[in-house]
Amino acid sequence: MASKVLTLKYRPQSFDELWVQDHVRDTLKRAIERNRLANAYLFCGPRGVGKTTTARILAKSLNCEKGPTATPCNKCPFCTEITASRSMDVIEIDGASNRGIEQIRELRENIKYTPSSGRYKIYIIDEVHMLTEAAFNALLKTLEEPPAHAKFVFATTAAHDVPATIVSRCQRFDFRRATPAEIKDRLAWLAKQEKIKASDAALMAIARRADGAIRDAEGILDQLASFRPDGIEIKDVEELLGLVPSEVFFDYADLVLAGDAPGLMAFLAKLFETGYDHIEFYSGTVQHFRNLLLLDVSGKESGLSLLPEEAERMTRQAESFGRGDLLRILSTITGYESQAGSTQYPRVLLEVMSLELASGRSAPAPAGTGKGRDATTENPDPPVAADRPVTMSTLWAELRLRTNEHRPMLAGFLELATPVSFKNDTLTVSLPAKQKAAAEKLEENDKLLTAALAGVTGRPTRLAIHLTKKPGPDPTRERVSRILGDVDEKEPG
Repeated sequence: MASKVLTLKYRPQSFDELWVQDHVRDTLKRAIERNRLANAYLFCGPRGVGKTTTARILAKSLNCEKGPTATPCNKCPFCTEITASRSMDVIEIDGASNRGIEQIRELRENIKYTPSSGRYKIYIIDEVHMLTEAAFNALLKTLEEPPAHAKFVFATTAAHDVPATIVSRCQRFDFRRATPAEIKDRLAWLAKQEKIKASDAALMAIARRADGAIRDAEGILDQLASFRPDGIEIKDVEELLGLVPSEVFFDYADLVLAGDAPGLMAFLAKLFETGYDHIEFYSGTVQHFRNLLLLDVSGKESGLSLLPEEAERMTRQAESFGRGDLLRILSTITGYESQAGSTQYPRVLLEVMSLELASGRSAPAPAGTGKGRDATTENPDPPVAADRPVTMSTLWAELRLRTNEHRPMLAGFLELATPVSFKNDTLTVSLPAKQKAAAEKLEENDKLLTAALAGVTGRPTRLAIHLTKKPGPDPTRERVSRILGDVDEKEPG
């Protein structure tokens, strides 16, 4: 006899076997124990988190010969029939393919008949949000006056598409995504049951790829167990799923940190020669810098589900960047999101993005510091002579440095701006129109920024912020020209 796939073999058959959804499990068990059952339930959440599985367990609890009970026996004819998906009293309907009014009318005709053998006739409608408006209207009447022997369980991945009139007549439960750590624990348990050899790094890579869906993770583990029966390592997961190794992102971040434009170009050339998917690389880069920022903010790896060796290396790398720099980098990278999935020239896009990141990092540090633009001085700011002559570039660098020392988050918003002019004791900077929120935050802190400017110039100096829109010229072309110009200026000789 052919063996069952893991997702079916280890599908939870009772509330106590459910993973992650403790709030759903406990509430339903109490409701059954106290006989406070609703006519209809709405299970909301992403795919693969246990909505339909929970619906089946609920059906068992209501129809078990020992029930209604919160602990179905899984041995009586009612339980075994539901487990085998052949119960005449538990009707599962795919809302995506049975979405019309005719199907709902048929349901309304059949619902008035009593169960064939069980206690309740239970209708489980998956992806209920796919029903047509007419079908929902037809269903509404049944929900308002349901027969005593009928119960409904609706499952959906798009609760916002379910009409409020339907939602208001259901008890709603929101299923959450599993964290990578929770999924890894589940996979480790499965691997032990099935005697599958797999490293912690491999299991964590699977857990991250599953994106909160336990079912997806179990399917991947099953596939890998056939792919590498002698033992699953991280390289096997990367090979089978086409993942970009984490080492690649560490190397990329090191090049960005160094402002090494030629190195980044060579890195991308090798990346594309290797054949990695550019979307995988782009999304992985966003996640990597987000993790660095969270480590910088929290000072620990809590919540990031990192392996010990990953946490140690990522913490060191986060310390090398400044918080303002990480905010600027993330803002720059996410600014390319709309183009990343649709561009016909992914290599050019990543090259432009990388040159922009290198251009920002390789800006010269103010005199007296041995670090990059987010460096902080060990001693307090020295007194400044009155009417100190400064250039726009010096003033801008000093402003960002001083702001980063005392208000790193505010410095991150400054990183989004571009200095335009410095005259009449006014430093004018521009922000793209889409950065209106950043402009408002800078304006809210006008007094602090004014004081920082005065500390540099030795006289009252204000900051003027302009939001700019530049219709006509191609912004990508302008960006490329600006970045390439910056790189040329930094070339020795």
